[in-house]
Amino acid sequence: MEACCLQPIDVVKTRLQLDRTGAYRGIAHCGATVARAEGVPALWKGLTPFATHLTLKYALRLGSNAMLQSAFKDPTTGKVSAQGRLASGFGAGVLEALVIVTPFEVVKIRLQQQKGLSTDLLKYKGPIHCAKTIVREEGIFGLWSGASPTVMRNGTNQAAMFTAKNMFDIVLWRKHEGDGKVLLPWQSMVSGFLAGTAGPICTGPFDVVKTRLMAQGRTGDIKYKGMFHAIRTIHAEEGLRALWRGLLPRLMRIPPGQAIMWTVADQVMGFYERTYVQSASV
Repeated sequence: MEACCLQPIDVVKTRLQLDRTGAYRGIAHCGATVARAEGVPALWKGLTPFATHLTLKYALRLGSNAMLQSAFKDPTTGKVSAQGRLASGFGAGVLEALVIVTPFEVVKIRLQQQKGLSTDLLKYKGPIHCAKTIVREEGIFGLWSGASPTVMRNGTNQAAMFTAKNMFDIVLWRKHEGDGKVLLPWQSMVSGFLAGTAGPICTGPFDVVKTRLMAQGRTGDIKYKGMFHAIRTIHAEEGLRALWRGLLPRLMRIPPGQAIMWTVADQVMGFYERTYVQSASV
């Protein structure tokens, strides 16, 4: 549901980040241009890999973060320090970036950057054909193009997000981990939304560089030779603001997505705490 609702914003974000000539004058103009030139369905390009990677990513993110937090818990108090929470979030982000996010986003971005809807005129006919073509032309590591900025983006994102979510739960609702209290759905949505705003602002340059590296591939005309070279080149040719290109659509997509995710996750974790944690301590 999240992917279906927010996919047009992701397509617009990708097109804005790949726009080096100023063809699009903003979010509305970009969306209208794509719909007018390529048809409304073009705003849902890359939906299959996007929806699949969201489902797998959230499962891996929450599970790995919980495992890492268990490793960082103080054996005496059973609590996780702020440093442990940051490290757990960063580790979960790195893991999801390498295992799931990078290959799925490479396919998604290659599909999104194609203009037009006629499959006869497009290089990539669909997600599976796209993945096969990349492997055939660029090797298996072609699916991991842009892995470095993806790792930095997701690691920083999740470190900020998990820390911020815990902080907002405590400050706004006096909810502490393991206390058995279950937030109301609207409370989870508020905390999740606010926590979801921190990552995009911090990781804008990594997201732009990731998109550029994934779009160019590993063969043919290689403009960017790596993460740091891409940052320097974009800054030199397009200015500092270009490194945060697509920030507004990211803020329109990620915080609502986090609000949805945490609404569900908090209910599941609250049920687990009430059923197993508290009954075990009785």
